[in-house]
Amino acid sequence: MASAAAVPGPSRRDTERSAADLVLAARERERAGCMPEAIEQYEEAILRAEADGNGTVMAEALRRLSAVRYRSGERDTARELCSRSFEIARNIANDLLAGEALNALGVMFVHDGALSEAQEHFLRAIEIGGTNRELLARIQQNLGTIASIRGKLDVARARYALSLDGYQSANDEHGCALAYHNLGIVSRHQERFDDGDSYFTKALEIAERTGDLHLQALCKLNHADLHSARQRFEEARKNAEEALAMFDQLGARASKAAAYRVIGVVYRETGRSALAESRLRSAIELARAAGSVLNEADAKREIAVLYQGMGRNQEALTFLNAAHSLYTRLDARIELVNVGSKVAALEQTYLEVVRDWGQSIESSDSYTFGHCGRVADNAVSVAKALGLTESEQKTIRLGAYLHDVGKVNVPHEILNKPGPLTHDEFEVIQMHPVWGMELLADVEFPWDIKPIIRWHHEKYDGTGYPDRLRGNEIPLSAQIVGIVDVYDALTTTRSYRSAMSHEAAVAEMTRTRGSWSNEVFEAFTRALGSAPESETAPSETPASAQRAVA
Repeated sequence: MASAAAVPGPSRRDTERSAADLVLAARERERAGCMPEAIEQYEEAILRAEADGNGTVMAEALRRLSAVRYRSGERDTARELCSRSFEIARNIANDLLAGEALNALGVMFVHDGALSEAQEHFLRAIEIGGTNRELLARIQQNLGTIASIRGKLDVARARYALSLDGYQSANDEHGCALAYHNLGIVSRHQERFDDGDSYFTKALEIAERTGDLHLQALCKLNHADLHSARQRFEEARKNAEEALAMFDQLGARASKAAAYRVIGVVYRETGRSALAESRLRSAIELARAAGSVLNEADAKREIAVLYQGMGRNQEALTFLNAAHSLYTRLDARIELVNVGSKVAALEQTYLEVVRDWGQSIESSDSYTFGHCGRVADNAVSVAKALGLTESEQKTIRLGAYLHDVGKVNVPHEILNKPGPLTHDEFEVIQMHPVWGMELLADVEFPWDIKPIIRWHHEKYDGTGYPDRLRGNEIPLSAQIVGIVDVYDALTTTRSYRSAMSHEAAVAEMTRTRGSWSNEVFEAFTRALGSAPESETAPSETPASAQRAVA
């Protein structure tokens, strides 16, 4: 494909061309990225075809103009143009052009997120004009896109393979390149890397031969992503930088953002943190300017991973939360993506960040290392015993990992004191839930974990801290983390005492069960072990236990 600057503008001879010639010329300008000239020639072709009574050319020009208008954001106009194309094609009994119009409308529904409506249009297009091999190949490709959005990669792969067969039988080289490219993307996500290498290479060869600059750039970008996944970082950087230059030439800001993201990941994975941060921030800025929610979310996730590796956990969480918010806003109306897989991958990263941060807080005390992980696992067990949903369990797990984050402000000598704490020292310890909230004040979490951080030391009988909440004033999630926090403290060796056995810990907690609601205590005993048969009346928590649960 020629560059935008190299393609000449409309000349006086355009006015002498037939409507069909104008459509061909407009198509060339469209592929070259010269949209104003393409629109002008499509519109001229429509007027001339209407004047000549040439329904075939008119239907074709209307459909192609609708695609250009849709890409420029004029969605209502695009649908009207495409619907006119369909009506004209039906009136002149041209099944192929009618099928093409239905296929084009289906693509618009895909981009709008109306996947069921899109599929209906594609299947109807097959019924009307599906005897044409090229049209059938395009429809198979579009059905593959729907399968990919829905996360059905095996189905998508099969559809793209059928599409490739159709393009090959029709000798449509450009269509083959698109099919190879899509097969490369599916292969990358299925970690069939050798297949992906082969598909991207074939797609690029055709794109270079036919001069399709945009497809060349897409092949290089997605191949760079595959190289990065295989830890072939030099190849990934080279391909991404070449794609970036092409997207810059085409003025494609959203795609430039994706290229910057891949380059940033390469720098991150090869230990060049400053360059990684710079490139990933550029990706975020470009994506935001282009209105590309997907690219902005992806870049924010990657910079969060960078900050995690640098120990900048609070910044990592801030960017993860921003990415989560973007992903949950994202649907197929904006970008063609399987949102569920994006959110699942992000939440796994989120879990890794909070787990690492929790462990880093514990690392100053060899006695408590692993505490947050055990509390998280046990809290989820209690949540399951209470019949809480998976979303509620996830909230509790994440809150448990961060419940002691405020301890970073507690002096080391108090945390590791081998004997009983003084009154003043215990007051310092009691501040860690408040300090945790202050530390995370500017972080907007996708899950309601802040109540766990502030209130996991509150007690049902009102004797806890920091706010002396009583009864059901304490959120259930905080009660759950609080009870397993006590259990872990009692059953773990500390600098000031040896660990209790499971039975002794449960007996001690039964003796002081006024600290928790009956519902939570019974779920705890179901999840982690039955309480002793002989129970004493509830009493105040002893000083030793107070020290243990701090």
